[in-house]
Amino acid sequence: MRIPDDLQPLVDDGVIDEVIRPLKSGKEASVYVVRVGDDILCAKVYKNMAQRSFQARSQYQEGRQVRGSRQQRAVNRASKFGKREQEKAWKNTEVDALYQLDDAGIRVPKPRGYFQGVLLMELIVDDEGHSAPRLGEVALSVEQATEYHARLIGDVQLMLCLGLIHGDLSKYNVLVSPDGPVIIDLPQMVSASGNNAARQMLLRDVNNLRDCLSRSAPALKESYFGEEMWALYELGELQPDTVLSGQFAFDQRRADVQAVMESIIDAKQVALIRQQGREAAEEED
Repeated sequence: MRIPDDLQPLVDDGVIDEVIRPLKSGKEASVYVVRVGDDILCAKVYKNMAQRSFQARSQYQEGRQVRGSRQQRAVNRASKFGKREQEKAWKNTEVDALYQLDDAGIRVPKPRGYFQGVLLMELIVDDEGHSAPRLGEVALSVEQATEYHARLIGDVQLMLCLGLIHGDLSKYNVLVSPDGPVIIDLPQMVSASGNNAARQMLLRDVNNLRDCLSRSAPALKESYFGEEMWALYELGELQPDTVLSGQFAFDQRRADVQAVMESIIDAKQVALIRQQGREAAEEED
């Protein structure tokens, strides 16, 4: 096949020995099957922000810091340089997350290096050596669905203990290998403590897994692992080995709307003061 332009420099430098075939092309990246020595890997080529139909949405960017105060100021100003730095941070998020999660024992594709904007990582395959199917593409028994759910919830729990949330976890971002489920696609990973939408994203991730796997294991339909997990996290009591029940007692008390509105007004005033302080500091620079 014709070598894609983004992979040609890696072939020229001997990082990749052969580009075998395209694997998939998505909103954020194109993925190719490549050979590196005797190993068959996949190469993820990220699309530039101008090419992506899925923009780096602000809810995922919240709480992320680029490397260096100069770069952060440029991002805040939304300058051309700042946008390039933000794009670089978006790509680096997945690379950093893969290494961190793999080191923690979470089942993700093992990273093999990041070269000139191209991520090399393990190719997840099925029993016959073909590209592994997505979770939503396989028929599971009750026992398999229950086991996969337990393993994935354990991975989500361990991520949260690391202060991370996948942010886009669903049947489309989990591959099924002979050893079980493998979580993929991590560029939208968010900080559990630095993002105001963290709880919402965690619940969405967990509920997506529940909705998919409960089709094979109906008993999972009434589980609330996300709510239980987040409540323990907020209390500082969530540990990797914490045994979760999936049960959760929802607060039935009526909300104090007036107090909430007053809190919002206070928060806006604080944000305004901080913004004015940042602008003053930038003018001095």
